[in-house]
Amino acid sequence: MGAFPITLTRYIIQKQAAHPGATGEFSALMAQIGLVGKMLAQDLRRAGLIHVLGLTGKTNVQGEAVKKLDEIANETFVKVFQHSGLVCALASEEMEKPVNLPENWPHGKYMLLFDPLDGSSNTDVNMPMGTIFSILRYEGKGGLPSESELVRKGTEQVAAGYLMYGSSTMLVFTSGQGVHGFTLDPGVGEYVLSHENIRIPTKGKVYAANEGNYHRWSVGTRRFLDYLKERDQATGRPYSTRYSGCLAADVHRILLGGGIYLYPGETDKPEGKLRLLYEANPLAMVVAQAGGRASTGTENILDVKPTAVHQRVPLIIGSREDVTVAEDFIQEKRRD
Repeated sequence: MGAFPITLTRYIIQKQAAHPGATGEFSALMAQIGLVGKMLAQDLRRAGLIHVLGLTGKTNVQGEAVKKLDEIANETFVKVFQHSGLVCALASEEMEKPVNLPENWPHGKYMLLFDPLDGSSNTDVNMPMGTIFSILRYEGKGGLPSESELVRKGTEQVAAGYLMYGSSTMLVFTSGQGVHGFTLDPGVGEYVLSHENIRIPTKGKVYAANEGNYHRWSVGTRRFLDYLKERDQATGRPYSTRYSGCLAADVHRILLGGGIYLYPGETDKPEGKLRLLYEANPLAMVVAQAGGRASTGTENILDVKPTAVHQRVPLIIGSREDVTVAEDFIQEKRRD
């Protein structure tokens, strides 16, 4: 008879026991994020049957068309954390302004930022999607947080991670002590530890990028992509390309197998497309905890000083050596 699997609940309780001063709030918060994942996974499995595919006819604060499932995912987060007593503020790329939860104050000392449904362009074609989240602690004693309290550097995150909805549903997160992955067992409705202490290879053989934007990129970025496609046995090139249109899924592949993901800035849009607080910061924390790196091309993502809730940023993330080479090309330190 094999060992009994370690569930997310058991794992959290064990980690909490190792910290005598723990109140249990963070453990409960992670359990609630797991609940959101279960609810969204169920909606996604039945999306074509319950008529929630397609667009709502609305646009979000970034001017992007909102899918019905985007809206459902965002509402699910809000409903799960209302009256939870855990979170005093929520911020999402689908909401113009952060939402304070006075019903959770003063007990809820955490703030949750999230991309409720990453890769929503995949919703109608049954491809992978994800949810990305970032957790901040609020120490304020003067009442509920202002918007500026959520605009923090990635180094101030207390935890971060993502849910991935594909052939299985996974929850991957870090609280600053390594990266661990849990796979949802639908038969018992529990997340089970399937990937303990994930370590990303220092160098990979795969890259992920939206090459339809190639001619909008800087010369250095284009040279780096060309470099990856050249044949050179000594450096393991050419790399293979794998791009799904879902950031969480693409980074997950690279986290497990090595390589590099790029969504760089463009010549007429140097700020890039991805959101710093909802996407880049949390994934950067995960990858850094696994031994990788995340960069804008000129600066470590976790060191970027944000100025706005919906700030965008270029993202180059993955294996340490691959990201360093990409930076050298982007900064035009090399041209080979």
